[in-house]
Amino acid sequence: MIKEDDRMSNKAISLVLGSGGARGLAHVGVIRWLEEHGHQIRSISGCSIGSFIGGAYATGTLDAIVDWMENLTKKEIYSMLDLSFSRDSLVKGDRLVEVIKSKIGTGLIEDLPIKFTAVAADIATEKEHWFQTGPIDQAIRASVSLPLLFTPHTVDGVQLIDGGILNPTPIEPTLGDDTDLTIAVDLGGPMMAETIPEPEKAKSPWQQKMDDFLDSMRFSESKPKDQWDMFYITDQSFNTMQNAIARSRMADNPPDHLIAIPRNKCGTLEFDRSAEMVEYGYRLAEEQLLGKL
Repeated sequence: MIKEDDRMSNKAISLVLGSGGARGLAHVGVIRWLEEHGHQIRSISGCSIGSFIGGAYATGTLDAIVDWMENLTKKEIYSMLDLSFSRDSLVKGDRLVEVIKSKIGTGLIEDLPIKFTAVAADIATEKEHWFQTGPIDQAIRASVSLPLLFTPHTVDGVQLIDGGILNPTPIEPTLGDDTDLTIAVDLGGPMMAETIPEPEKAKSPWQQKMDDFLDSMRFSESKPKDQWDMFYITDQSFNTMQNAIARSRMADNPPDHLIAIPRNKCGTLEFDRSAEMVEYGYRLAEEQLLGKL
């Protein structure tokens, strides 16, 4: 139960939500903790999954989306991956666009009740692209365009990819905010000790192939080198790059509070673990923010 004294000290918050695939469901737990303790989120800057969760919060659709995600099965996750194996990606992303439109809508960012920024990266100019106006579904689709996995998204003739390439935890869009403090949630935190998974039931060959694909997108500290494949190496390389960039950028503009989610807590595409990650984010917020805001 939340004490009245806690609510009396409520703060206006700028919230920075980083990139990191399914680990981003931890963002939801942090948001819920802040709201339950009477703090007001006035501004959100998000990248990749952070833009999706932040956009859902800003449009008032977060609870419905989390309910949907917490009931996702691996089969349903597979069904959203419209595989293309084209020259520029493994997944076309058309089904992802439909999910964003159906769950979050196509409203304009400038009409939202709070300030919202979705960060993508411009391939040609090698610069960040901040979406602070325009259709929110287009902004999120551009921000989540993870190289190799999803096709780049073209907006006004500009090809855009996942903003995590340049700024995985984008604090800069919040620097001019008229808020009390900035809280950043980094999904590339130090790795935690791994647990031994429980044995699984026998699967069909098709299920096994799809699980192997998802497992390849899971960051594992102890995976033997003879089991490394193209997807695993790409995912590790992308995570390593993002973590180095995030540390450098946050050293220049440190948030008032940083919540770091271990980068091996959850695999990139393990959205069937949504409930677990929401609870984990809430617990970390409780441990790291209670009595400090």
